[in-house]
Amino acid sequence: MAATSSLKSSLLLPSTISDFSGAAAAVSISTQKRRSRGARVQVSAAADSKNILVMGGTRFIGVFLSRLLVKEGHQVTLFTRGKAPITQQLPGESDAEYADFSSKVLHLKGDRQDFEFVKTSLAANGYDVVYDINGREAVQVEPIIEALPNLQQYIYCSSAGVYLKSDILPHCEVVDAVDPKSRHKGKLETESLLTSRGVNWTSIRPVYIYGPLNYNPVEEWFFHRLKAGRPIPIPGAGNQITQLGHVKDLARAFNLVLGNPKASKQIFNISGAKYVTFDGLARACAKAGGFPEPELVHYNPKEFDFGKKKAFPFRDQHFFASVEKATSELGWTPEFDLVQGLTNSYNLDFGRGTFRKEADFTTDDMILDKKLATV
Repeated sequence: MAATSSLKSSLLLPSTISDFSGAAAAVSISTQKRRSRGARVQVSAAADSKNILVMGGTRFIGVFLSRLLVKEGHQVTLFTRGKAPITQQLPGESDAEYADFSSKVLHLKGDRQDFEFVKTSLAANGYDVVYDINGREAVQVEPIIEALPNLQQYIYCSSAGVYLKSDILPHCEVVDAVDPKSRHKGKLETESLLTSRGVNWTSIRPVYIYGPLNYNPVEEWFFHRLKAGRPIPIPGAGNQITQLGHVKDLARAFNLVLGNPKASKQIFNISGAKYVTFDGLARACAKAGGFPEPELVHYNPKEFDFGKKKAFPFRDQHFFASVEKATSELGWTPEFDLVQGLTNSYNLDFGRGTFRKEADFTTDDMILDKKLATV
């Protein structure tokens, strides 16, 4: 498909090729030459293929989602600031699979806070569908809607963190109260904006997400301590119940709502099928990584001043949501149980020596020192 304007051809860039660690990966010289001319890439696709823009797409969720979309024949453009490699070869992904994906995905470089650029560049490309993976505030979404008057669907990554803390669980869509003072209130305001503007929207509310490339210290926090052979400090009694969902299951849910009439103007919680206690999660991480049964040390957070450091990666409360709506209306079910998913994450990421944050045991030592002093 040739670019329809000089603006379009100048804004759309071929993706940068990289491997899992960010180093340059080899592709055929002929492929690189064909794609370096700035022209739009021609993709053989089915008649119902969509021209899709993914806001974000190079860190975590979008890495897996974009692959699913490309495999189904959609034209996918990733909108990023270009600070990270646009594509990266995943462990277990063949050279041929990676070369095929990276030859088809496009890149639109820009800052979504530059609203005039967003409106101009998106209007020039006329996307059918937007996946907004990294939007946090409604003001970031308005220029996208204005630029695309013929938009078919806006699919938004919200958060189960918008629900008001409750004694009655699990959290359920629509019927459960939301917290207007939540740190995720911008996502609530975005859902309200999409409704008020008459857009065909779908909102996905994950709980805690885990899996390879996770940039939040979820499973990685436990793996660091297990690898170092250290006790694992857990707040309270360790029986707080929470919920994790694998990123690949989340990507599948995002894919299932595309063009799905049952997803029109609907909210879906997405996470694992079962819940787990903090203690149970520590043991599951140990099992996933092949570590011995961990030593768990419980403490009262109120007895410590950790300053700005976070001593534990989860909110200290029961926090889980029902995924029944997604199961019944979308036909979605998680493929990973918790230990399987954690094993997948460990084998494809931490177990290979790759992680996002270095280990920091400062708060652990504060807890353990106090425990030793009281013995």
